[in-house]
Amino acid sequence: MSYEKMKGGELNYEPCRYGESRLAFRGPKKDLDAPYVAFLGGTETYGKFVAHPFVELLDDRLPLECVNLGYVNAGIDAFLAEPTVLEMAQRAEVTVVQVMGAQNMSNRYYKVHPRRNDRFIGASNMMQMVFNEIDFSEFHFTRHMLGTLCARTPDRYCMVRDELRMAWSARMKLLLNTIGGKVVLLWVADHAPDTALGTSGLGPDPLFVDRLMIEELRPLVEDVVEVVLSEEAMAQGVTGMAFGDMERGAAQRMLSVKGHEETAEALAESLQVLMPLA
Repeated sequence: MSYEKMKGGELNYEPCRYGESRLAFRGPKKDLDAPYVAFLGGTETYGKFVAHPFVELLDDRLPLECVNLGYVNAGIDAFLAEPTVLEMAQRAEVTVVQVMGAQNMSNRYYKVHPRRNDRFIGASNMMQMVFNEIDFSEFHFTRHMLGTLCARTPDRYCMVRDELRMAWSARMKLLLNTIGGKVVLLWVADHAPDTALGTSGLGPDPLFVDRLMIEELRPLVEDVVEVVLSEEAMAQGVTGMAFGDMERGAAQRMLSVKGHEETAEALAESLQVLMPLA
């Protein structure tokens, strides 16, 4: 395997870029002349703090190259804004698209950074009118901002949540239609999408996405792979991960080593059916 620990226990992710894309993906950089499977997604696909993420595990099992296009804290916007990445996905034999949360997208209420989609850039005039008691200048991240709205103005917060859900559905359809070809939709979480909204607070990740939203996308994809993490995967915590002294808290929120193994196992079954002659 290609990944080695750096000083302090951190991993060398061998960051690389493809074509004119402004996004730095996890390396090593792959040769795109041979047939390949492309993986688009967020932090889980990237494999933060894990030496061998599920994309690399699949690279060892499948007859085609697996190209990791996961990007930390990415939302749908990060990929729609990158023609190079979209072209790579279009050229792939199969593209796996991870279900990412709906919070990290620009919408009628607020704007996010075009690449670092978890970064809150600013509130729209409409949002400032609806939440005139909130000082939006104090927020730098979408989750912090939404958590504050949920706690302080729960009735009006629902308006923003519903807007994000509608925007997510529309943008996912745009992404899938743009990619075309064979696409597998990947859900990986500690719960099934039926319970995604939760009963209090913001709810679990991927934020605001539920079963109905997933089913609306099913006609646009070859398969929907749902990975609900086992108790063993959730209990494993940071065992086997590599991170710096100040990163333990962040690592505890990431997909565990066992979680990556379970995700690879579930995806392998689907992908092997889609490329039986590869």
